[in-house]
Amino acid sequence: MRVRALNLKLLLIIVTISSLLLFILKPTLPSSSTSPSRKGGAGCSQGKLPTSVAEALVHYTTSSITPQQTLKEISVTARVLDRASPCNFLVFGLGHDSLMWHSLNHGGRTVFLEEDAAWIEQIRRRFPMLESYHVAYGSRVSEARGLMEAGRGRECTAVADPRYSMCQLALKGLPSIVYGVEWDVIMVDAPTGYYDEAPGRMSAIYTAGMMARNRGGGAETHVFVHDVNREVEDQFSREFLCEGYMRKQQGRLRHFLVPTHRDHPNTPFCPLVRTAA
Repeated sequence: MRVRALNLKLLLIIVTISSLLLFILKPTLPSSSTSPSRKGGAGCSQGKLPTSVAEALVHYTTSSITPQQTLKEISVTARVLDRASPCNFLVFGLGHDSLMWHSLNHGGRTVFLEEDAAWIEQIRRRFPMLESYHVAYGSRVSEARGLMEAGRGRECTAVADPRYSMCQLALKGLPSIVYGVEWDVIMVDAPTGYYDEAPGRMSAIYTAGMMARNRGGGAETHVFVHDVNREVEDQFSREFLCEGYMRKQQGRLRHFLVPTHRDHPNTPFCPLVRTAA
């Protein structure tokens, strides 16, 4: 277990540095007609790591706490962010991996939604650069079966802004900024969801899929769901993100690529066959 933790920590450091390699190596040297400065000052900051990335490197190098996801699971999302960033990245959950996600989307906007207000305050004191908001979930894991049946109704398969949806699964009380941004990447790794009376991820998964379908301009959205070894995450991701849109499963993580449906109202909620990767 100790070896696994060390390997994961090393990956976090390597991935964070590699994702910003082009930034660091971009041409910053003075032209040939200008003599390079031999003194300190402004010239020393050329090629400097962004503050958020430097803080992430220090944090993961010195921390004994490793993120919730495994090395292989993290790598799946990291590869997508390497291609997509800077982008709009929405994360359901605020945890030990949040600083990493923020850094891997350097230059983009990364927003975290968290159910535990006390935890948000604790993280804000340590990492004030993270943009996080408190959210409340009205459904419990024990209600999953009924919500699955409700989610198959016409009011839930109709593409709409979640705020105005008639679907019982739609999250209508999220911070307004969540609805005002078109998200390129969405990660569902919250709420808690590990016992019957805990808030479940049913609505988060459904709403992530609806946000993706309701985008304009022919856009596609990468949606990741963690803990698919659990019944709710497994069944709801297959039902509302669609097996036909699934691109990869690595361990407990699934990756879906969901296209917009808004400009094509006759598009089936789920494809009849798996779409080409």
